[in-house]
Amino acid sequence: MVERLLVEPRRNTFKSPKPEASRLLAFDLITEVNRNNGYSNLLLPQALNASKLEERDRSFVTELLYGTIRMQGKHDWVLQQISDRPWSEVDPGIVDVCRMGVHQIHEMRVPDHAAVASTVEVARKRLGESKASFVNALLRSVTRKSQEDWFAPLNQISDPVEKFAIQSSHPEWIVSAYFDLLKDWDQVEKALTINNEAAVPTLVSWPGLSTQQDLVDIGGEPTTFSPYGAHWKGNPGALELIKARKIGVQDEGSQLVASAFAAAAGGDSWLDMCAGPGGKAAFLSSIARERGIRFTANEVSVPRAELVKQVVQGDRVLVGDGREIGNQSEKFDAILIDAPCTGLGALRRRPEVRWRRTLQDLRELTQLQRELIESGINALAPGGVLGYATCSPHLAETSIQVADIKKRFPTMQQMEITPFLPDNLVDSERAGAMSLWTHKIGTDAMYLALFKKIAE
Repeated sequence: MVERLLVEPRRNTFKSPKPEASRLLAFDLITEVNRNNGYSNLLLPQALNASKLEERDRSFVTELLYGTIRMQGKHDWVLQQISDRPWSEVDPGIVDVCRMGVHQIHEMRVPDHAAVASTVEVARKRLGESKASFVNALLRSVTRKSQEDWFAPLNQISDPVEKFAIQSSHPEWIVSAYFDLLKDWDQVEKALTINNEAAVPTLVSWPGLSTQQDLVDIGGEPTTFSPYGAHWKGNPGALELIKARKIGVQDEGSQLVASAFAAAAGGDSWLDMCAGPGGKAAFLSSIARERGIRFTANEVSVPRAELVKQVVQGDRVLVGDGREIGNQSEKFDAILIDAPCTGLGALRRRPEVRWRRTLQDLRELTQLQRELIESGINALAPGGVLGYATCSPHLAETSIQVADIKKRFPTMQQMEITPFLPDNLVDSERAGAMSLWTHKIGTDAMYLALFKKIAE
């Protein structure tokens, strides 16, 4: 009798990847921001609204997305020391998923093993098994040393620009720009550090439609300097006052720009030349309406002009290049130029901006700012007030532009900003203009210079 050898069939040990929905969503959003030029503050709310995630997971996605984008320069510094190939040549998907993994290991309350395993599952799902193995090896290497040990070599770097760029996860040119203004490395470190902290949403009441007390009544915490605002810990989009278009979401620094401009402005007609999505325009149109002033908003982008129309309560909205307004016959008694800029003063809210802006962008933007200023001055009636504002403290976009106005346009006299600011707002002026710093007063780092046009 022949004895048969029973051979069991070989088992397939492969298991399908099962990434957590929250981490998978975070990775997809990081990819959209880093590889397709998406904007995190626009993409995230849409994605969360479309998801079925619970509140806890929504908060996790928010922290992971914004945090990873803010700190990815710091994470890259670690990963490039581990990688067996130049980090700039590594597959973009691997780069982004590893950044997300390191962020959980170094910056969040996630145990190392969970951070590695869960991130590898995302890599398996989105990148494939081979790339996921590389991700696994990289992240495991990261966990073999503490964060303190990884960054101990920074103490040996003598160049403060290089050191702070790595430590705070900012490009070196931004670090240099901050020092040019602050002239103190301790102050620079504070300014860079606060850019990596999440900003609490700030609400604004629109005069004639709501008051600061209305914001307090729904649980807001009154802003320190603006008599119109309140901080709100929650989702502003769910508020009935927002849905009814009686209040808006606007940083306190931005509120101070609008309120100071309105306090200095007079006459019968105002123009917001670069209205953008309509934050300042909505605020100013409400003030103008109460004072019987005709308000006009101008925006070059058709989609954004439509957003402006929704919040200016029937006031006129023009669609066109602000640089052409000065060629028209209509004159305005007050013009606010909230100029396109590098956005270096709002890096808390727009984490990807630090990685997208370059010195070449700065050169192009400052030229655009000069052209908008010239147009605005041409469109300003004699005796009128011009406000020049940016959400950037950079010298080239602020003080140097003001000096250029004084040199090129003798009819423009700078107005001292102090009389138009809150009494309790201190250490917030630079050569007669308002210059806010986030680490000093907690608002975005806004800038505003005021000018009056004298008769020629």
